Amino acid sequence: MPNIPTTADAISPPEVRRQDYAPPAWWIDTVDLTFDLDPAKTRVLNKMRLRRNPDVPVQPLRLDGDSLNLARVLVNGQGASFKLEGQQLVLSQLPEGDEAVELEIFTTCQPEKNTLLSGLFVSQGTFFTQCEAEGFRRITYFLDRPDVMSIYSVTLRASKAAYPVLLSNGNLVEQGDLDDGRHFARWHDPFRKPSYLFALVAGTLVAREQAIRARNGKEHLLQVYVRPGDLEKTEHAMQSLIASIVWDETRFGLPLDLDRFMIVATSDFNMGAMENKGLNIFNTKFVLASQATATDVDFANVESVVGHEYFHNWTGNRITCRDWFQLSLKEGLTVFRDQEFSMDMAGSASARAVKRIEDVRLLRTVQFAEDAGPQAHPVRPDAYQEINNFYTVTIYEKGAEVVRMMHTLVGEAGFQRGMKLYFERHDGQAVTCDDFAQAIADANPDSPLAQHLEPFKRWYSQAGTPHVHASGHYDSEQQTYTLHLTQSLTAPPGQPDRQAAVIPVKLGLLQADGQPVPLWLQTDDGEQDCGHEHTLVLHQSEQRITFGRIPQPPVPSLLRSFSAPVVLHQSLDDDALETLLQHDSDPFNRWEAGQQWAQRVMLEAIRQPHTEATDAPARLPERLVAALRQILREPQLDAAFKDLVLTLPSENYLAEQLDTVDPQRIHAVRQSLQQQLAQALHDDWRTLWEQHHDTGAYRPDAHSSGRRALAGKALFMLCLHASHTGEGIWPGKAYQQSKDANNMTDRFNALLALVHTHQPLAEAALARFHQQFHNEALVLDKWFSLQASVPDRQGDILPAVQQLMQHPDFTLKNPNRARSLIFTLCNANPAAFHRADGAGYQFWADQVIALNGLNAQVAARLARSLDAWRKLAEPYRSHANAALQRVASQKNLSKDVREIIEKSRT
Repeated sequence: MPNIPTTADAISPPEVRRQDYAPPAWWIDTVDLTFDLDPAKTRVLNKMRLRRNPDVPVQPLRLDGDSLNLARVLVNGQGASFKLEGQQLVLSQLPEGDEAVELEIFTTCQPEKNTLLSGLFVSQGTFFTQCEAEGFRRITYFLDRPDVMSIYSVTLRASKAAYPVLLSNGNLVEQGDLDDGRHFARWHDPFRKPSYLFALVAGTLVAREQAIRARNGKEHLLQVYVRPGDLEKTEHAMQSLIASIVWDETRFGLPLDLDRFMIVATSDFNMGAMENKGLNIFNTKFVLASQATATDVDFANVESVVGHEYFHNWTGNRITCRDWFQLSLKEGLTVFRDQEFSMDMAGSASARAVKRIEDVRLLRTVQFAEDAGPQAHPVRPDAYQEINNFYTVTIYEKGAEVVRMMHTLVGEAGFQRGMKLYFERHDGQAVTCDDFAQAIADANPDSPLAQHLEPFKRWYSQAGTPHVHASGHYDSEQQTYTLHLTQSLTAPPGQPDRQAAVIPVKLGLLQADGQPVPLWLQTDDGEQDCGHEHTLVLHQSEQRITFGRIPQPPVPSLLRSFSAPVVLHQSLDDDALETLLQHDSDPFNRWEAGQQWAQRVMLEAIRQPHTEATDAPARLPERLVAALRQILREPQLDAAFKDLVLTLPSENYLAEQLDTVDPQRIHAVRQSLQQQLAQALHDDWRTLWEQHHDTGAYRPDAHSSGRRALAGKALFMLCLHASHTGEGIWPGKAYQQSKDANNMTDRFNALLALVHTHQPLAEAALARFHQQFHNEALVLDKWFSLQASVPDRQGDILPAVQQLMQHPDFTLKNPNRARSLIFTLCNANPAAFHRADGAGYQFWADQVIALNGLNAQVAARLARSLDAWRKLAEPYRSHANAALQRVASQKNLSKDVREIIEKSRT
């Protein structure tokens, strides 16, 4: 059975602090594992060769364990004296000096009862492992920390009929039959790795295989394993893997280093995927994709996640983290790499910009909120109670932005030099974020990064989001333009005061007619020709920069491509925003101008005193509508880019701009403006749908996906308009498309248009969709999620979600299914969740408590839905506080959930 913390343990979980890091007292050179696999009782024989760390004073060997039954301990083949202290196995009487020690430990565990999905577990009759961050200790006693790197050999034994496929890390050395209908497979991984990268899989699986030849002439076997019946949905995953291998070798010179590379998919998985050395285990959501069952977003996510996990082979596996505080060393760097991979795969500049915008939207909506809330922590945290709670957008997405800033400061060629030096220095080691930054700087000694390295590393150590305030002054006599930048670095509550960050600000200037202005930077040595774009390195609290030869007041285009993860404040009037929206050569800032313009209108309406007189809908300025209409009609723009420009800022993002949040008011204002866009641009939406809805044979490439996205937006807007006019033609077309579309993207876009605009045909379309796809688990997740995301009108969504929880196809035990319904309501549907009667918060508390008893990691992630409860207006705030108190009062809370709740209430 999984360990259930005692009340005392749950209330006061021990805190792990970065400053307390000490090297291990022992090294484990080799590990030889033998598994006799049985769902009820798996036997694990662990033979290790250890030696003392000569740099650490002599001390006992303390091995981590969790939920294990210990049967035998031998030292150098003899019985050994040991004791159990809490969850550690302690051996005190071991040989001293540099003599190697042969340690043998025999344990058993119960995989079929492991609902935590951490360690060794069974999913639908197949064995899987998940060892990051601390799951290996649930398999055998071990020094379960990332800086202990060992060579592993693994023998798997099991029933051949029940488990015909036996997989582990590295290369297959031997396999054969045993007595009594059993068989075995022996695997060897020639590369040292930490225990969190160990993996095994055993079950009835089928594989798509592809042999490839690397640039050095070496052949490799690629395999994607899935359950029988899913093989036809693996072609895209295989092609994504091949593309990832080619890209990493082409751009970074990093080749595949094993004879084979394997991906295995499971439907029961807490994470998206796991980069175990040579044996990546994936959530089915990021492997299975077919035209009939997956949307364009799903295809893109498969490509991105397959790339991410493969890229970890070098940035995470070959070089790993010294300790878990350095988690962003591998995750931030690898997210940057997968972002670059996706942009390179997209092709055109416009398509690349779409990817960048999507990444920034996630960062601003989720990570900026995290930075401003009770869970704020640095990219390199200083302390934690439960490491699983630090797999956050700060570690991943903000960590990637820190790497991207390094790339900006040293350039592409300089970054390549830095990566090469990083691998030369640290291949096969467990290192720190500082080691990575030092390598990039040392490879580029004349770069701004090297000049400001120590203050730059504050990005790793300081929590919170910097605010940059920009103002400009034009001198008509001197024909100069001076840009004045300041950075505001207010620390989050409980955090130490912040120091100035190093912030690269990419910028350009435009004339009023949109033409780019040549940049002549004034320096002490005269004028410097900067072309049409310059990167200012803001490294002080306040800086000024002046450009000469400016014949007229320019429009500043700042923070191009979102060159730093900051909040930019500048006072741009409608004229300036229109110039940027229509003419900026930087696609990100074109999109940003439209967002800022719409956001300004919406926030002004939201902030008005809440009376009947102000309940009248906010009005979209005709000038903004005209500018957006021109974007829609601009033929050279990518369709996906148009879709993003015409998407209003989300309710969650708007909430982040407010000191006091009334979710219902935000919802009403946004819905009103969206309805106005539907009406004002009705003719354009119709034209766009007619031009884009038929994309021919299905292809998930960026161009075709963009056309489908814009057609889907047009159909939604036409149905939204029809919901107010009673026009039936567009709901009818949507219903027909939901039945007859030749791909899931168009089918689901049509279903969403019907359901989200509350059309009479929605119920029939939902029933038909379920009937058609009731045997497709991932499609059913979409079906549940869609219904939980419907815009709330009269408090009807929460009861609908509660009813769906009783549906035969719903289960809390599967993380994907729980996320599809419960997380969608609590995290992605603010108006339905934040009810004035507090019912949404009580529902949240019910589900956190229920999930806590099943899967603490999933429960902890749901617990974060109320991170920002203190910003809520009344009566929401009091109801949210009551729900938090109810969860906090539970006696058997896991330490995962306890840490989140305590921080939220602090």
